[in-house]
Amino acid sequence: MAQQANLTLELDKVKDLLLCQGDTGVAQLLNAVLDQILKAEATEQIGAESYKRSDNRTTQRNGYRTREFTTRLGVLELHIPKLRDGTFSTELFKRYDRSEQAFQLAVMEMVVNGVSTRKVSAIVEQLCGRQVSKSTVSELCKGLSEDVNQFKNRPLGEYCYVITDALYVNVREDHKVVSKCLMIALGITPQGYREVIGFEANNGENKETWKSFFEGLKDRGLSGVKYVVSDDHGGLKKAVKEAFAGAMWQRCQAHFERNILSSVSDKHRIHLRQQLKDMFNAPSEEEAIRRKDLIIENHSGKTFEKAMKCLENGFDEVCVVYGLPEHHRIKMRTSNIIERLNEEIRRRERVIRIFPNEESLERLIGALLKEINDDWISRKYINMDL
Repeated sequence: MAQQANLTLELDKVKDLLLCQGDTGVAQLLNAVLDQILKAEATEQIGAESYKRSDNRTTQRNGYRTREFTTRLGVLELHIPKLRDGTFSTELFKRYDRSEQAFQLAVMEMVVNGVSTRKVSAIVEQLCGRQVSKSTVSELCKGLSEDVNQFKNRPLGEYCYVITDALYVNVREDHKVVSKCLMIALGITPQGYREVIGFEANNGENKETWKSFFEGLKDRGLSGVKYVVSDDHGGLKKAVKEAFAGAMWQRCQAHFERNILSSVSDKHRIHLRQQLKDMFNAPSEEEAIRRKDLIIENHSGKTFEKAMKCLENGFDEVCVVYGLPEHHRIKMRTSNIIERLNEEIRRRERVIRIFPNEESLERLIGALLKEINDDWISRKYINMDL
């Protein structure tokens, strides 16, 4: 039978708490009530009242410890009974523990979604009536590590298309701020679903770092790669050719367009951009060649010399996409899918500005990538049956 808690609060004290001290008084009253409930639970588990002999006694009291308990009235300080054999337990904190877990997840979610640790601290104090330091928020975020590591190192399988890119972010290292390269790879499954298949921070991008990144993906099971899209980084191109021998490499048409237009004055840029888009939208490689030749013919002279040389030299690399089925081309001719993902990363990075270390970079950006990936895998990106 459950122990009945006999409350022994003085009536005058209760009136004073309720009528004169407002919410503070109600909080104190609740504190006293909960303390007596805890005492009653201890009595039930011991089998005897304090200082009374009983044949039903199973152990002895051993003082108490304090514990903070957050309620809508504020933070209470409860006195938790201690027993000699350490067996005291209460149902009182089970709901609190669930709320605490939800609170921690909310804090981590705020950081992942681009809220700075300083702002998180202020929000928590306003909503929960308690202060949380920046260091505490950062410590809570470490709880993301296990999920992120499992996501980052999960086994891979067959991906027919791979899109890859890198972006640079600031990280503290050895008491100074350095620029770190964050490599990201996306994959399209034979069923047409897109996934984030890898990400890794490095000191820079060159053939060796890119090849190491790709080999890491292959060690996790990446196979069946037939086609890779990226920008024109020299080390990246060489790494793709070595790591994915036999696969087609497509130079991102969006990057290529920017490369061409960078050497053209503003007054010519809009017109040339439209002609380049018409060339990229050609229904066949033969038609794309015809449109390219026409662009070069119409832009002779020193003003466009550098731009036309860039177009001529890189044209074949941006037409590899014509080796794919027609309805795949629009999504596989650029790395725009990863560019949009990079924009999401930048939005959070602008708030954080400088990551405290490389582990923090991979943890927070990895959590974001996992969240995006979980959304992606629920729907097809390309219909591979057509």
